[in-house]
Amino acid sequence: ITLERQANHGKVASHIASDNVQGGKMASDFIASKLGDNAQVLQLEGIPGTSAARERGQGFAEGAAQHKLTVLASQPADFDRTKGLNVLENMLTANPTAQAVFAQNDEMALGAVRAAQAANKKLLIVGFDGTEEGIAVVKRGRLGATIAQQPQLIGATGIEVADKLLKNQAVEASIPVPLQIISK
Repeated sequence: ITLERQANHGKVASHIASDNVQGGKMASDFIASKLGDNAQVLQLEGIPGTSAARERGQGFAEGAAQHKLTVLASQPADFDRTKGLNVLENMLTANPTAQAVFAQNDEMALGAVRAAQAANKKLLIVGFDGTEEGIAVVKRGRLGATIAQQPQLIGATGIEVADKLLKNQAVEASIPVPLQIISK
């Protein structure tokens, strides 16, 4: 059984994870709902090649196309706060008309908040994960939203699936866990 991250080797009976593609789309939907279609956005990507970065990016791209969002630039910041700050600083210099940022995790989003403050730029920033710190910054109005995972539900589902496997019962190969959007 794998939870949230897929395994590259071994036999996986069931993969239980947040629907990262849907989460990326939720981020683009939120940006479009606040800024309208055709908004100009930047994306901070996670570690290249990871399932979370690929899937969140795919969902965001699909939603961006649907809302005709203009993605001015998209660069990896490796799910890291300091890299998120530094990469966004450079992206803002090259793309001064940006209105919003989708960061593929809350760590990069928190770095993006600092970069926007340093540049004295008001941006709608959306993170991903629903971390305690990310939610606190949303409540303070500095982060527009975070796409929140439900780790308790992922864990509980994992226990239920393990119990079924131990009883030689059939389990689904993939079980998506819904996400929530948290905004002020």
